[in-house]
Amino acid sequence: MYQPRFGAPGQAAARVSLPVADGASGYRQRIAFYLPDGHHHSMSRLTFSSPLPPMLLAACPLPSFSGQFSLMSLPELPEGLPAAEDRAHMAAFRLPAEREKRHLARLLLAVLFTVFSRVDAKGEPRPLMQSDDALERWSALWQLGHFPAAPVRDYLEQWKDRFWLFHPTHPFWQVPQAKIGTEYGAAKLNGEMSESSNKLRLFPLYAGQSKEQLSYPQAARWLLCVNGYDDTSAKPKGKGLPSVGAGWLGKIGFIQAQGDNLYETLMLNLTLLRDGRECWGESKPCWELEAPKSAERTEICCPDNPAQLLTLQSRRLLLHRTGENVDGFCLLGGDFFPRENVFAEQMTIWRTMPIKKNEPVVFVPCRHDPAKQFWREFPAVFCQDSGHRPGVVCWIEKLQEKRLKLLDPRRKVHFRISGVQYGDKDFFVNDSFSDSLTFQAGILDEIGRPWQSRIVREIERCEQTAALIGRFAQELAIAAGDRNENAGGAVRAQFYFAVDRPFRQWLQAIDQEQDDPDEAALRWQTRARSIAEKLGKQMVMEAGNAALKGRRIVVDKDKKTERTILYTAPKAYNHFRTRLWEIYPKTEP
Repeated sequence: MYQPRFGAPGQAAARVSLPVADGASGYRQRIAFYLPDGHHHSMSRLTFSSPLPPMLLAACPLPSFSGQFSLMSLPELPEGLPAAEDRAHMAAFRLPAEREKRHLARLLLAVLFTVFSRVDAKGEPRPLMQSDDALERWSALWQLGHFPAAPVRDYLEQWKDRFWLFHPTHPFWQVPQAKIGTEYGAAKLNGEMSESSNKLRLFPLYAGQSKEQLSYPQAARWLLCVNGYDDTSAKPKGKGLPSVGAGWLGKIGFIQAQGDNLYETLMLNLTLLRDGRECWGESKPCWELEAPKSAERTEICCPDNPAQLLTLQSRRLLLHRTGENVDGFCLLGGDFFPRENVFAEQMTIWRTMPIKKNEPVVFVPCRHDPAKQFWREFPAVFCQDSGHRPGVVCWIEKLQEKRLKLLDPRRKVHFRISGVQYGDKDFFVNDSFSDSLTFQAGILDEIGRPWQSRIVREIERCEQTAALIGRFAQELAIAAGDRNENAGGAVRAQFYFAVDRPFRQWLQAIDQEQDDPDEAALRWQTRARSIAEKLGKQMVMEAGNAALKGRRIVVDKDKKTERTILYTAPKAYNHFRTRLWEIYPKTEP
């Protein structure tokens, strides 16, 4: 199979058909696109002048509406992403969940932030000066139903040289001076091979030559991923340089809003106001720098605009190629900054830092707990009294204000979180994970406040029930003669697993305009109580005859007296059931 060339300008255009992995519709297909033909050509539907389009197309397969295997000729980014005549194409795009493809979304957002903070939907120069200007700009794009082609095309044409993967002076997202850095093979670049610390892979995704080489589209996507999620294993070349830690996206609790297609996803995350309140400063994407930053492990000022942060170069990288494949790269530590109050990052959750008396509250990005379901983080992520909410959540709420009505409150919004799990001191990547949550957007606005309190209360009941089940498991273990203090951990996880899908379904089914909060809460309480009771009965059955007979344990003893407690399965179950009905009464107190 012929692989595309995204090398130096001046190459002849060639039409290429590439097989694509299973798309959102669950079937395999091919995509077709055209390769660059140099600097000086018309930006037609059949040719393009940078590797950005094939990066997008290779990452976002286009399913056919018939569901059949097909060969589709797709336009380049300025046409495929924004063009009005390609609404059908736009509706078919799906934003994948894999982490290398999230970087493509952030790359596209950086382009859109930069373009539409400077010009309006018609391409007229109109910098955003006030919050109303930003809301009007977003509303115009949303009502249009697609991104206007001309402004995006003109901007990419202006900066097309900065998107060449192997440009002699400005290689895309790379630094020529990084050639002195730590050398790695292609396997280190490929996150599907390096995402586990296990040295023996029982079911490898790649074998033979594919382990040692990557195509140019693959390398371009994983280049972004390494920049965002790289571990701390690379050693500095200079002496006395500080540690930069993991890549920026590895330090945060990533969250994004997702729409029904790529256009909607980008629009919902296009937060033109800082936390839904004020305009940003001037956009400064990395490709607009006069020269790529080359200094190793450089502490910079905290970014003050989304485009700068979305294109942050946490690492200095330089790809190696042999023939038409990438076989390795060099890496140095890049830019870093203190994590406190980095509110230019609109796609993370936050936590407060311990502070001294009379000092201002400080917020830092908070990593997700991979063992904790996303809905259990609802109070900290979506509620106003949680401290500092993610910027994208504030933005979705802002769009629903009565005076604006830019977003239908009954529209279902999908929020997805993701992250990686590192080993000790972030020295290697152990695993990657993601989770999602869906509910009506109106739950986030002022009218939805009663629903928020109800949802938070039901999550608290689930936490109380899980703790109750854990204590119940410990009592059963004692009754059976086992003093294992960790007996409740597995059972708590079992309860959360059992209640996970039903809770998501309940949350997704809430209609904040038509449903009564009290009635909906009672329906859920009945379901949750039933799940817990069923699990409790199962635990008694599995405890065995020894637990039925029970054991008497000395809990207090002195020279003259001693106090004992008899632990039996029936006694433990009766206490469990009584306490459970206190958590989930028939009616709300």
